[in-house]
This record gives sequence, C-alpha cells and structure tokens, in this order.
Amino acid sequence: MRVVFALAACLVVSGAGKAAEINVMLTDALGTSFNELAPKFARANGHTIYEVHGPSGGLVRRLNAGEPADVIFINDSGIDDLIKQGKLQPGRTDLTRTGIGIAVRKGAPTPDVSTPEALKHALLDARSIGYTNPAGGGLTAAPIIAMIEKFGIAAQLAPKTKLAAGGPTGRVSTLVANGEAEIGMQMVSELLSNPELEVIGMLPPELQLITVYSAGITINAKEPDAARALVRFLATPEAAVVYKAKGLGL
Repeated sequence: MRVVFALAACLVVSGAGKAAEINVMLTDALGTSFNELAPKFARANGHTIYEVHGPSGGLVRRLNAGEPADVIFINDSGIDDLIKQGKLQPGRTDLTRTGIGIAVRKGAPTPDVSTPEALKHALLDARSIGYTNPAGGGLTAAPIIAMIEKFGIAAQLAPKTKLAAGGPTGRVSTLVANGEAEIGMQMVSELLSNPELEVIGMLPPELQLITVYSAGITINAKEPDAARALVRFLATPEAAVVYKAKGLGL
C-alpha cells in the first residue's frame, strides 16, 4: 500500500533547501501515529512523502530486493542488522516502543487475561484466536507462538487459529473486528487503531515482548537531508505525545 502526503506549490517552505519527495518504509505499528504526524512535517517543509506499510520483516525483504526508500522505520534490531549489512547509513534513531496487547470485539465478553494462567484458560475457551502469520515478517508471531507452546496448548489452539497476513489489508485487528477471531493478539498500537475493538490487557510481563521502533537512512537515499529532517521531527516531544495516545511509548 502506498500513501502520499502531498502539498500545493503555494505553501511556504520553512528552512533552507528545496522541496523533496521522500520515500518512506513504515512498520504497521507506527501507521496511525505517522498518519497524524507526517502531514504536519510536510506542511512545514513543503515536502511530499510517499509511504509504504508492512510488517518489519516484510519491509526488510522489500528493501533488500531493491525497492527504493530514503528512510525505513522498523524495530531497532532490524535497523542494526541493516546497518551491519551496509544497507543503511551508520546511526540509528530510536523513536518509541510498545508491547503486545490482547483485544476482543467491542461489546463482546471480556475474559480475564491478567495472569498467565488466566490467559491460558481464555485462549482455550475462545472459539477462535488471531495473531500475525510468522511468514509475513511480523514481530509478534514468534513470542506469541512461544507463549502458546510454553502453556502446552498448541495442539488445542491450532484448529481455531486465524493468521493475519500483515499490512493494511491483513491486520489482526480486522480479524477481530469482522468476527473471524474472538481474541486477537498484536502490537497494542495496532489494536487501539481500530475503534471496533476493545483492548482488554497486555501479555503478562514474563511473556511480553517490548519492541523499540527506530529509524535509519538508507545508503542509497536520494533525499537523505529531507529524510533526516523527518526523523528529527518524529523524535521530538511533540511526536512523543502522539505516540502515547496511539498506544506507543510504554
């Protein structure tokens, strides 16, 4: 999916330099925050932002396959790996973080998920559960699968598990909202972005994965200066307020 934030030529450009077209790769977890913040940056600078969404792992594959990007926003370890591979310029900018939440459809019964044992029973009692397909490159699949295996209930859950492909049209929140999954587990920022869902808790601390989301400038960036300016804007206290409202910055 490609989203474009464009500005009319009559807008006043703040700061030095020409208006630029910035190609952005953006992890799904930052989507709602970025959609609020990016137009503010664009209005202030006269830039146009071309944005593609996806799971972090999927975006890494797209970058490695040669898809153009000036800046990529994914998990911190993913950024570090790309720097080591020579795909990104040295230097990582950490923006915010989040954890895995648990949600049901708004108005549905809310099971107790406050402890590992309670969550285990809630998953067993649910008619269906949903989480990200590990093949899609999402970060949450591995810890959720590890949790289920630790509970010893993988065989019981397998027939009623729905996997989300990732990306704007394959979200866990969509599975829950349309009734395909009674309980969904995903980055809480994604779950909170869907008004049809109710977040009923987070994975217990001992089972939780806290993910830091970071930015890196690509080695072949056509607009590195504009991309750096975007990253600086997204690391401001103003941006942090938006992240917190969207379930980030835990």
